[in-house]
Amino acid sequence: MTGTTAVPGPTTESKGPGARADGAAGAPRRRRPLQRARARAGMILVAPAVLYVIVFQLIPVVYGFLLSFTRYSPLQRGAPTFIGLDNYLGLLKDADFLNALWVTLRYTLQVLPFTVAIALVLALLANRPFRGVGLFRTALYIPHIVSLTAVSMIWLWMYSQNGLFNDLLEVIGMGPQRWLNDPETALNGVSVMRIWKALGSNMVLLLAGLQTIPKELYEAASIDGSSRWQQFRYVTLPGLRPMLVYVVAMDIIFLSQSFAEIFVLTSGGPLDSTTTVNYLIYTEAFDYSSMGSASAMAFVLFAFIAGLTLIALRAGRER
Repeated sequence: MTGTTAVPGPTTESKGPGARADGAAGAPRRRRPLQRARARAGMILVAPAVLYVIVFQLIPVVYGFLLSFTRYSPLQRGAPTFIGLDNYLGLLKDADFLNALWVTLRYTLQVLPFTVAIALVLALLANRPFRGVGLFRTALYIPHIVSLTAVSMIWLWMYSQNGLFNDLLEVIGMGPQRWLNDPETALNGVSVMRIWKALGSNMVLLLAGLQTIPKELYEAASIDGSSRWQQFRYVTLPGLRPMLVYVVAMDIIFLSQSFAEIFVLTSGGPLDSTTTVNYLIYTEAFDYSSMGSASAMAFVLFAFIAGLTLIALRAGRER
């Protein structure tokens, strides 16, 4: 019986490595269209935000910078007139601008320490477990979520001749005060309102910083016999340093741009004693239609804020 012995042909096993290699090489090719689709979807989702930044932030900043080198009023016909650095050089001799710069610096420096120090004390209290701590935190934070204009209107009434503060003085036998009508006290009155307004946000930020400090550090300090003051000085403050620097920097930025409370409470008066740079920019642009000069003031204010912020960051840098 003659028969042929079957010769084993290529089996599945012999084809396996090649097949797997082809599959591995094809996988990236199949993923590329999916990656491109995801990239397109991401660009479509980001496009509105990018467009908003370009149209409403980047272009106005560039246009304002160019405008600061011109003499231009929207009430006059024709294009802006290029005058070089005249607007910036003129600010060095402008008594109103120099006064506004001093008022802005004074306002920032007299509000900043109180907002940070009092907020830190409140954050330390709010970080303790006691009955009603949630209500305590909420009550402190409520002023922050109220519009600054609305808060200013309330304080304007309290500072008025027949307002709350003068009524309290009458109860204790003192005469009424001209809180916002006296150049000596007007800026202080605005400062008190702003301190009260800023406490809530600063307290929450510092409270968040306190809760990131490991409790083991306090336990170790207690075992070593450290007092509460020593724990605060050597554990709390170093651990809270990054958040303190952030709070100080953000307060400098916001306080240096103060406008709403000045506009509502004093309108820059009396005798320009509360005229900040931001309020002066508003009057220069919209009362006197001097857009070139107002733009120059805005960029000087930017440099002023950047300088103060850098000083705060350097002072708070770890050594």
